[in-house]
This record gives sequence, structure tokens and C-alpha cells, in this order.
Amino acid sequence: MTYAKFADTLAPLHPLLAERWSPRSFDPTHHLDDAVLRPLLEAARWAPSANNSQPWRFLVTRRGEDAFTRLHATLNPGNQVWADAASALLLVAARTVDDTGGPRPFALYDTGQAVAHLVIQAQAHGLATHQMGGFDATAARAAFGLDGDLQPVVVLAVGRADAAARLPAPLAAREEAPRVRQPLDALLLSPARVETG
Repeated sequence: MTYAKFADTLAPLHPLLAERWSPRSFDPTHHLDDAVLRPLLEAARWAPSANNSQPWRFLVTRRGEDAFTRLHATLNPGNQVWADAASALLLVAARTVDDTGGPRPFALYDTGQAVAHLVIQAQAHGLATHQMGGFDATAARAAFGLDGDLQPVVVLAVGRADAAARLPAPLAAREEAPRVRQPLDALLLSPARVETG
């Protein structure tokens, strides 16, 4: 059982976009096997990137594994409450320096695109995802021995949504609340008019 939370859009969107949202209620019995995980990672692999640099890296942990427990421990307490029911937690990192030691200025942008591709592919497989910025990046780096060129960006919970999953009251209310966004006009910039003379 899942909540249906369709986006109230001004123009028709593909259902994978209109129906995507970020639940916290995951089915604690669901297992994410390789046959389902591989297409998600493959979708990320084929995301666009500056100069085809592909700066993203994914550390995959599954519920029940030691690595899952270690990654879960880096989450903020508010995320720990529910994320332990996810089938998998993925640590997403960006390689921000190239092979010559020079900066990759678009690494974070490109990594975000890879995550977006993964999220939509998960949606196509009937899976739910929830991206978390609420984690201790320094602790995650230490827990998994990430080198200095890898910047932890986000932790991604993946699994099957389950509206029957029990959440604490404040989180349960957020789970049932409608999806909202700012008006489109609020997101558009106006071109500046430059006076010449």
C-alpha cells in the first residue's frame, strides 16, 4: 500500500515525473536484488556530464549488511528514525578533481544529474527513493575510507514504499500531506535590461 501523491502541474508531465515523490515509509521486508539495482545504476551511468567526465561514484549498501549499518549511523537522527527500513542506502559522492589535480567545476551538478536519472529509473521499477542531505559527510568519508578527491554529496534511500509502515506522528503527517511547489513564475529570472548610451 502506498500513498498516491500526484503533482498538480500546469502542463502535462510524464507519469514517472508527475507521480514521483520522496516517502519515508518503506517496506522493511522488501529486498533490492541485483536484477533491479543494476538498471538504476546503469541509468546513472548514462547521465550527461561535462566533457564526459562522469564524476559520480555510488557506494551501495543493503539492509542487513554491516556497510548499511555504518552508513545509517552517519545519518542525522531525524533520518535514522525511518531510513533503517529502506532496502538500500546509497552514498553518492563526486570526484571534484581530475587526473591532473585540476578542479572539476561541474562535478556536483553532473552528480546531481546522475542521481536524477537513477531516481526516475527507480520510479519506473515501482520503487521509491528519498534523498538525504542530512548526514555527516566527514563521518561517511571516514567510515568508508574515501580519498580526499571524493566529496560525499547525498545519501539515497531506495526501497518499496509502504503507507502502512509506522512513522512518528510528525513524520506520518508529512507523509500524508499534499505535494506543493512554488509557483512557476517565482522560479523564473527576468533578463536584466542594460541601458546603453
